[in-house]
Amino acid sequence: MTETLLALISTALINNVVLHWPLGVDPLLASERRQVHALGIATTCLMLIVGVLGYTLYHWLLIPLELTSLRLFVFLPLSVLLIGPLLMGLSRAFSTLSFEGLWPLLLGNASVLGVALLNIQNDKGLLAATAVSLGAGLGFWLVLSLFNDLRQRTLDNDVPLPFRGLPIDLIGAGLIAVAFLGFSGLIKT
Repeated sequence: MTETLLALISTALINNVVLHWPLGVDPLLASERRQVHALGIATTCLMLIVGVLGYTLYHWLLIPLELTSLRLFVFLPLSVLLIGPLLMGLSRAFSTLSFEGLWPLLLGNASVLGVALLNIQNDKGLLAATAVSLGAGLGFWLVLSLFNDLRQRTLDNDVPLPFRGLPIDLIGAGLIAVAFLGFSGLIKT
């Protein structure tokens, strides 16, 4: 149980999919202010579902049939096919949040596929794969919220003309990544 909790915290803070493995940067830069929490919830749920289902399909279908080299051809359609029903279910569950227009952001989020591949690469069991998937989603949501706050602060300040827009966003993402490096000594393995 302790290893599962450490895997969850480590994936959310130390081995963050956006900052440590730059996999979810595109949705981070393309997200709008009003959809930050909707994108965070949707990405967390999608990472959890694809991570767990991908792990079970790999171990119960691909390994027995000796088709492990086809893992990308299983994980990619799995993540694409789950986006529509997931967004419909989340829009019913969270009626106050707008989940419209999140389809392309979830489709282009490489961190969902990356988490599924990391789960089978580490291969520490289904519970650890669940913890890593949930931690990756929560870490993405945390970075998304922090980045949105930083973006709002730069919009209100006088930023020099050459740095407005994407350059100041990338500088801010780099500073957040440096700040998250402080968590690297938090968990000793």
